[in-house]
Amino acid sequence: MEKKMFEIVWHARGGQGAKTAAQMVAHVALAEGKFAQGFPEYGPERMGAPTRGYTRVSSENIRVHCSISAPDVVVVLDETLIGNVPLAEGATDKTIFIVNTKRNPQEIKKALGVKNNKVYVIDATGIAIEEIGRPIPNVPMMGALVKTTNILALDGFKEDVKKKFGKKFGEKVVKGNIKALERAFNEVKES
Repeated sequence: MEKKMFEIVWHARGGQGAKTAAQMVAHVALAEGKFAQGFPEYGPERMGAPTRGYTRVSSENIRVHCSISAPDVVVVLDETLIGNVPLAEGATDKTIFIVNTKRNPQEIKKALGVKNNKVYVIDATGIAIEEIGRPIPNVPMMGALVKTTNILALDGFKEDVKKKFGKKFGEKVVKGNIKALERAFNEVKES
C-alpha cells in the first residue's frame, strides 16, 4: 500500500451487500494488522433503493469519522446506478472504478463519463449466481477489489468467509463464496 490511507466508496442497491462488503474489507484489514473503518450511509432503507458504504484502510490510526468525499476506489455493485447516481462525484484522475457488469470496460468508462481513470469490470452477479446460487454480488466484488488494488490479501478474505459464513450458512455456502472470490480475482477486466 503506497498511500497511508486508502478510501473506498461502495454503491449498490439495498440487498446487494454493500454494507457487508464495506465492513468485511475493514475486518480483513484489521486482521492484517492495519487500521480500518467500514460503515454504511443510510437513506431510505428498503430493498432496491440506492445505498452507499464506505471503507478506509490505513497503515496509521484513522482520525476522521465521516463519509468519503475523494475516493481512491469506487465499487459499483449495480450498473443500473450509472446515470442515476453521481458515481464519479469527488473522483480524481487516479480514482479506480470497479463495476459489476457484462459490458466491456470502454463502454463503462464512457457511461461513467471518465477519461483518464482505470475502469475494471466483472460479471459479479453472474459469478454469484453460478457459485453461490443467489444474485448477491458483494463477495465477487471483493475479489475484484483485491486484484485491482492489492491493498489486502485474498487469503484474508477466504479466512473471513470461513469464519463469518461457516457458522451461519454451512460448508456449501462457504465453498461457493470462496470460489466466487477466486473467480472474480481471476476474471476482472481492465480498460
